[in-house]
Amino acid sequence: MDKIERYRQLIKQILTEHAQIGTTSDTVKAELIFDSEHDHYQLAYVGWQGDKRVFGPVMHFDIQDGKIWIQYNGTEDLVAERLLEMGVPSSDIVLGFHSAFKRQFTRYAVG
Repeated sequence: MDKIERYRQLIKQILTEHAQIGTTSDTVKAELIFDSEHDHYQLAYVGWQGDKRVFGPVMHFDIQDGKIWIQYNGTEDLVAERLLEMGVPSSDIVLGFHSAFKRQFTRYAVG
């Protein structure tokens, strides 16, 4: 399995696991969005809680230039650390939710 395909599988695994533990409501569903052609991957919550609309991303990953970009993480899980534990080198993980200026001070890739 090549590197990009492996990264796709790891991202899908993380998102799928979070979708299974995410919501217990019958009216709010966890929705997995996998776009392997453009390498965009997301977990969102969609539905209604009483008369209030629930819609929003929980996690969003992209694969760009051979690196995993964590674009959004609305959980308490340290997904960058999880990716490291799964064998992804820190040089292939980008904290996309930080500016390039801030990313230079992390242990992960700048871009």
